[in-house]
This record gives sequence, C-alpha cells and structure tokens, in this order.
Amino acid sequence: MPALPRPRAGLPGMAFSHLGPAPRHEQDHTMSLTDLLVMLAYLAAMPVVALMLAGRQSSPTAYLEGHRDLPWWALCLSLVATETSTLTVISVPGIAYGSGMVFVGLALGYLVGRAIVAWWFLPLYQQGQMLSAYDWLGQCFGPTMQRLASATFLTTRLLAEAVRLFAGMLPLATMLAALHIHLPQPVLLGGIMLLTLFYTVCGGLRAVVWSDSIQFGLYLFGATACALLLWHGAPAGTWHSLQQAGRLHLFAHDAPLLNSPFTPLAALAGGALLSVASHGTDQLMVQRVLAARSLRDARLALMGSALGVGVLFALLSLTGVLLWARNGGLTPAQAGYASPDAIFPAYIVRDLPPGLRGLMLAGILAATMGSLSATLSAMTAASVGDFAPLCAHATRRLRCSALGFARLVSVVWACALVACAGLFAHASQSAILLGLSIAACGYGPMLGTFVAGMAMPRVQARTLAPAFALSVPCMVWAMLALHPNGHPLAFAWLIVLGMMVLFGLAGLLHIMHLSPYPLPARNRRPKS
Repeated sequence: MPALPRPRAGLPGMAFSHLGPAPRHEQDHTMSLTDLLVMLAYLAAMPVVALMLAGRQSSPTAYLEGHRDLPWWALCLSLVATETSTLTVISVPGIAYGSGMVFVGLALGYLVGRAIVAWWFLPLYQQGQMLSAYDWLGQCFGPTMQRLASATFLTTRLLAEAVRLFAGMLPLATMLAALHIHLPQPVLLGGIMLLTLFYTVCGGLRAVVWSDSIQFGLYLFGATACALLLWHGAPAGTWHSLQQAGRLHLFAHDAPLLNSPFTPLAALAGGALLSVASHGTDQLMVQRVLAARSLRDARLALMGSALGVGVLFALLSLTGVLLWARNGGLTPAQAGYASPDAIFPAYIVRDLPPGLRGLMLAGILAATMGSLSATLSAMTAASVGDFAPLCAHATRRLRCSALGFARLVSVVWACALVACAGLFAHASQSAILLGLSIAACGYGPMLGTFVAGMAMPRVQARTLAPAFALSVPCMVWAMLALHPNGHPLAFAWLIVLGMMVLFGLAGLLHIMHLSPYPLPARNRRPKS
C-alpha cells in the first residue's frame, strides 16, 4: 500500500465514558470564542424558528399529532434526523475508520425494510385515528397486549435515548473545557434537556418536526464540509490506497456472522428487519407517518428517508475512511484515541477552521436535542394514548386540562431521561451499537406480535400476551450474556432471536394451556 501521512504525535483520545481536555497549549490554539458564539446563536435561533413554524397548540391532538397536515418532505427530514441523531454523527466515522464503508451496505437493507413497511404496515395505521402504533395491537388482541407493547417501547426507548443524550453531551463538554469552562456532567445534561423541553412542550409535534428538519440540514452540511476538507487535504493516491486496503467495501466479508452487523447477510437481511421493526412498530417513527396528510404522503416520507439516511451514512463513512488515511492507517489505539467514538469529535474540535467548528458542534448538539424532542413527543403520545384510563384519572385528580397533563407527562419523561443518562458513563461499546442493541431487545418480540396480528389469525391473545411478557426479559438476558466467539451478538440477530423466542413461547403456552387468562374471542380487526 502506498505510504500515507502519519498522524501528529501525541493526539489525545476521547473515551465514550469521558472527554478529557486537550493539553493547554492545544486548547488555546484550536478553540476560540467565535465557535462558542456561533453555537449559542444557532441554539438560540433554532427553537424560535421551529416554534414560529409550529404555531399555537390548543389541544392534545394538535400537541401529539400535529393536526395530521404536515408536508411529506418535512416528515421525511424529521424521520432521518430522528433515527440518525448524535450517535450516527459520532459513531459512524469511527466504525468506518476501522471497517470501511460498511454502514452504506446497512443502508441498503434499510431501503428494503422501509419498502415493506410502506406497503404492508402503513395501510393498517390509516384505518382509523390512531394515536400510537400500539392502538392496532389493541384492536387485534385487546388492551392487555396494547399496554404490554407500549410499556416495552417506553422502557427500551428510555434506555436507548439515555445513551444518545450522554453521547451528545460529550462534544459539548470538550468544547467548554477547551474554553476553560468546566461544568459537571449533570449540569450539562440538564441544560440540554431544559432547552429541548422548552420548544417541545410549547410547540408539540409540529415544533419537533420543523426543528428536526433544520437540524438535519445543518449536520448534513457539516458532514459534507468535513468530507470535502479531508479530501482536499489528502495526498495523491489516497483513493487507490483506500481501495487496496479494502476501506471502500460495503460489507465486512471476513467478520464473524453472528457478531458483526455488517456481513452481507446481516446488513441486508438484518438491516431490513431492523428497519421493519423500527419504522413499522416503534412509536418514535410511526408517530411521524401518522402525522402525514394521506397514505401517499406517508409512503413518500418513509421511502425518501431511506435515501436520506443512505446519503448521510455515505458522507460520514467517507469522512471516517479519509481520517484513517490521514492517520497513516493506524488503529484508534495506536493513534492515541481511547475509543473509535473519539475520532470524529477530536477532528472537529482540533482541526476544523473556526466558525465551521462551532457550527458542526452546534449540529451535533442539535442532533441530540432533535432526537430528545422526538422521543419526548413519542413517549408522551404512547403514555396518553395507550394508558388512557389511567391518564384520565390522573387528569381529574390533578384538576388540569388534557393538554396540560400531556405536557406534564413530557416533563416527567424528560427528568427520567436525564436520570438514566448517567448509567452509561462507563460504557465501553460503541455508542451507536449499544443504542441499537438496547432497542433490538424489544424489536424482535414487538415485530413478531405485529406479524402474528397480520398473518396468523388463529393466534389468541391469551397466549400471545404472556409470551410477549416473557420474551422481552429473555432478550435482555441474551443481549447481556449471549456472546458467541467472545463478542456480543449482533443487533440484527437479536431481532431474529426475539421473534423466535416469542413464537416458541406462544406455541408452548398454547399446547400446555398454562396461560391464566380465560379464552376470549379474538377482537375483530377494523375493516380495511
């Protein structure tokens, strides 16, 4: 392989669990007040613009559903911003640094999965005025199944979003430390959440969608700028060197099948399954398509988001492989980084020109806020819609309006997210893979339940509900303890395993008649 430029000596790394400040002389040289001013200006302007576009929210329907009249292109950008978030911006370049353009191969699987959702799942949600994805399960299997599914979503989303929140706080901590401003992590987490909560509570889903659109545009611009700057500074022959080193491959052909999500089978089949589970059964994504004006608009938003994700993955992956070339092909540890997640934030903080550095850091923080606001809105909708009797009772006890109670629920979930974020301070796994693995614990049983509702009319609620309740803790155990070849099971196979466990337990309960529930007649599905 032709010689590549060697990295600067002594480049400090950033662990997922801690961002230590760079040496003092590097801080003074690389960070400026301009970056902080750019960041503050953006963070002040973005919520104001989003609230102006959102308008006034006068009812729970407007707050949680956005009047169901948002344009498809805004929903498309919101979908991309919600599913990518800070974990994508931070972790994808780090993974590309070590493995090449493998996330682009995963995006091909996402495209297949989204096509399945667009033509088989979305028509189900257009049959009635559903507030959450789990309303349909209630219509098929009764309220017990609906609430079990919703509780699983709320739990897994709480933990997965806590990972995102903590990861998004790290670049902010680095920048402030470089300006000699040292704040405790709980203060930073609380500050991010307070700003996010402000426009989420005031503007509802419409503010979330418009802010997501703005934020996606910002970090797409930032990813493009970083890739162009690295390419402009690369020596002649870099592209050939990347090809020779296998850094431009879309799949990890030599990786263990069970451990890597980037082998051809895991990326295409597993990526498709992940996309079906996330965009077909996860309230975080389904809430967007429920806000579309029509089924056609919902499909346009969903398929357009697949292309948007692919473009973003390609830009961030290209940035990662160019950073690998810039560092002379050294591993992250050899180059002085504590983890792969440290590579791209370190480049932003120490190598981007002033102004652009501040804008990129603002984009990373805004991505965190966009993901947080989307999560708060989705968790509030699931809480209010799927636990309606309990929420109605609480509203009467508190003597507040339905809209006021929905906003209060958002505040409660915000506090819970900040409290949980500290649990992941010492996580050693890549942030994005950890977040996907947590979500995958619930995705397998959830997807299996939806498949049973669509394709298995003889399945009874009395067996499916307890099977679902048992399969989720089984998947948590699998994520924590099942390590083939000494490494965690890839998140794609967690989904497959979760479906198998659900169907196996349901079949066993049906045969042995162990369910304590009386045998009810299955609820009639709504007419299509």
